[in-house]
Parts: sequence; C-alpha cells; structure tokens
Amino acid sequence: MQIGLSGGAASIDRMVDQVVEAEAEGFTSMWFAGAIGTDPLLVLPLAGRATKTIELGTSIVQTYPRHPVLMAQQAAAVGLAIGAGRFTLGVGVSHRPAIEGVYGLSYDENAQHLREYLSVLGPLLDEGKVSFTGDQFTATAELRMRPAERVPVLVAALASKALRSAGELADGTITWMANRVAIESHVAPRIAEAAEGAGRHAPRVVVGLPIAVTDDVDAGRQAAAEQFAGYGVLPNYQRILARGGLSSPAEAAIVGPEDEVAKELEALVAAGATDVWAAIFPVGDDRRASRHRTRALLRDLLRA
Repeated sequence: MQIGLSGGAASIDRMVDQVVEAEAEGFTSMWFAGAIGTDPLLVLPLAGRATKTIELGTSIVQTYPRHPVLMAQQAAAVGLAIGAGRFTLGVGVSHRPAIEGVYGLSYDENAQHLREYLSVLGPLLDEGKVSFTGDQFTATAELRMRPAERVPVLVAALASKALRSAGELADGTITWMANRVAIESHVAPRIAEAAEGAGRHAPRVVVGLPIAVTDDVDAGRQAAAEQFAGYGVLPNYQRILARGGLSSPAEAAIVGPEDEVAKELEALVAAGATDVWAAIFPVGDDRRASRHRTRALLRDLLRA
C-alpha cells in the first residue's frame, strides 16, 4: 500500500521538517496544498534538498492564477531542484468562491478551462514545447530547461468532464472527500476508460481523506464534523459526497480502531486507489497522542 501524508504548517522550516520526518518513517509521499498561503512550489524544492527518496507533490496548485506556460516553467524548475523524478504536480480549478471571490475571474467554463490548460501544460512538460490555440488559452512556447525525468501531472478531478480530461491529458487524479463507493463506482472507472481511449497508461488515483484511529467512533465523527465542515458547503465536494452516498465530510472520514481503519484503507485500494493521501486529524483532549496513534497504524501498514 502506498501511503502519503498531508503537509502544512505555520512556517517553512516546519514544513521542511515534516517532510524529513515523513521520509524517516517510511511514508511514500507528502502533499502540500497551494491555495491562499505559502506557495508549495517554493517549499518543495527546499524539502527536496533536505531528503532523498520521498515523493513530493502539490494537492493542489490552482490553475486560474497561473498561466499554463508559467505553471510548466515553475514545475520544471521544481523538478530540476528536487531531482530524481520525485516531484508530482497536482493541479485543479479549485472552487467558485475562491476563483471569483479572491481573483475576480469567471468560473463558469471551468471544465473547458481545465481541458485547454492541460493541453498547454502537458506538451510543455512532456516534450518541452507547445503550440496551442483555444477559446481560453493561446500559447506558443518552449522550455529551455527540463528535468531528465518528466514531471507527472495529477488533476483534482471529481466531476465527469474533469475525469475525462485527466484521463486523456494527464497522469491521473488526486481526490479529496471521495470515499470508497465514489472511487469504485465513479472516479476509477471513468478516468481509466478515458486514459485507455486516449492510449495512455493506467492512471494514478491518489485518494485523500481525513483519517483518525480512535476507540470512540462517535467522538471521531464529531471531531471530523468540526474540523472539516467547511468542505461540505462547496458544491464540488457536495457532489462527490453524494456519489459516495454521504451527506457530510464527517461521514467521509475514516474513523475507528486500528483494525477497522486498516480494513477501510485496504477497501480503498481494492476500489481503485493507487495511493492513499492521509489527512491525520486528532480526536480527544490529547491531540498529540491521537495523531501519533494514527500515524503508527499507517507506518505499520506501509511495512506489511
């Protein structure tokens, strides 16, 4: 089982330390968000220079604020800085409140935006050049410097059109709030079909979910409800929760004692997940002990 962790802290130094610790414990990857806050494309090269083997990825960098040519240039630079094919670029269109409320850009044609974005980004990272004319993007460019191993691209794809674009034009998807049912019935088959139709390799499906090991399942659900409620008001997540037969982020969280959490993670892999991206959250008064217990189980699963 491939298990990565969700990264993020109040300082760049602490973020780098998180990656160093995760690598020492044997975790396969670490994923940093790129919304409003510290830019992961700055942090990851620093973390990459401090480590040797762990995969470093973005989950995700918003497409709208960065032209795809600029994104390709930055991704190539990060790949060069980290080296050894260890960087994976996760991108996504984000959500209407962020794109329209923060940046003042229209979110109306987000599916077309994503498809054209990948049509520019992909050739630049794959071949070092692109010539593209679309409704939203026009680009003629070359990358003068690229890493020896190409930078793979994952897409935060939950809707059908986004999954089709991810399968045809990228290397896979990185999801959030998609449970086992949603992965098995919607995400994995749709992206696999699109990739096969485009003659691409089998797509990667990195599944991100909140995870807590606890004997008090009710307390765990309540903690998840408090910590992840904000995701439940966003339409993109509401739809993927509904695909999984859920009504709230608290229901999507994987919560329970060690054996139950392990079974849920194994079921995710059986449903089509190639990787699990664990967002560990605390339950109870001793937050540190709670996190350590969850982390210990994940380490055990890595070694199994």
